[in-house]
Amino acid sequence: MLEKTESHRRKFLKTTGAAAATALSPSFFVHASDKSGSRPAVIGSGEFTYECHHNWGEIPRHIRWHATHGVAIDAAGLIYITHRAPFNTNIDTVAIFEPTGRFVRSFGAQWNFGGHGIDIRKEGSEEFLYLAITTTKPPDGSQPRPGLVTKTTLKGEKVWELPCPQESKLYDAPENYSPTNIAFAVDGGFYVADGYGSNYIHQYDKDARYLRSFGGTGDEPGKFKTPHGIWLDDRPGREPLLIVADRANARLQYLTLEGRPLNIVGNVSFPAHFDIQGTKLLIPDLHARLSIFDQDNNVAIHLGYDPNWTEQVLEGFKMREQPERWQNGKFVHPHDACFDAQGNIYVVEWVATGRVSFLKKLA
Repeated sequence: MLEKTESHRRKFLKTTGAAAATALSPSFFVHASDKSGSRPAVIGSGEFTYECHHNWGEIPRHIRWHATHGVAIDAAGLIYITHRAPFNTNIDTVAIFEPTGRFVRSFGAQWNFGGHGIDIRKEGSEEFLYLAITTTKPPDGSQPRPGLVTKTTLKGEKVWELPCPQESKLYDAPENYSPTNIAFAVDGGFYVADGYGSNYIHQYDKDARYLRSFGGTGDEPGKFKTPHGIWLDDRPGREPLLIVADRANARLQYLTLEGRPLNIVGNVSFPAHFDIQGTKLLIPDLHARLSIFDQDNNVAIHLGYDPNWTEQVLEGFKMREQPERWQNGKFVHPHDACFDAQGNIYVVEWVATGRVSFLKKLA
């Protein structure tokens, strides 16, 4: 689901590649542990230094990764990963692992090909998964169904399921609804980004009742072209606001909790989603890097960034199907990422075989 054009690719490489090459010291790039590349690479600099372990996790035979899309971590430290298994298979969409990489369980074969956004919220004494499913597989193998949003227990037991919000009066057909990610509101409600469908964001209350919609297609403030990721930015010292990864517009947008546009943030290329830890904002960028912003949304670091590598990755998007070309310590298409309690980072990538990387914090 890419809206990137060749002109956008060239503009990005021209404006950010040259600037980054002069602004960042060599220590910001990958330092291979040995010439063979068999040992983990160390990426980053200063407090943002990580040991990079690709192909993390003991994948059971009944899973076999396809394009990995979402990652979240519960209070116990278990890692939940979504991937886009093919239609007409019995491959589960969600797989859960211990921090050691040991497989725990899986579920969600009914969502084949739709596995996308996943986040976890504690409500009272229990944690729940919120999943954005871009499309679903009918049991009889017929045409795919429209996307949906579902809330489940950590073991995949359904609490509720929300179809296309027809009450918004924005859809001629429910097939035009394809949600990508969910953000949690301060009051217990939530927001759904219809990133692959209408380019609208839908707001619901704590009882999953529809409230309003805002956005739509465009490049002016408050409009979107693929609002792929969405998050509540409630970092310390900041007023809680909604932040949107306006992917095909190559920007981040801040909005009030009611959807009124406020300001636009740059220094991104093709932003996919977010995570927050303390004052740090983590942004997986589909253009071959992870970005970490500081409290004031200045770039602290672009992890794994190398303009020459980025140019290779973006050339026809062929590399996503060529794992033999992937390099230790470099990313291809980061689609989601999140911090664990120790400040380590898990990264999932939109590549044909799926890939999970564990970035062990060293500083």
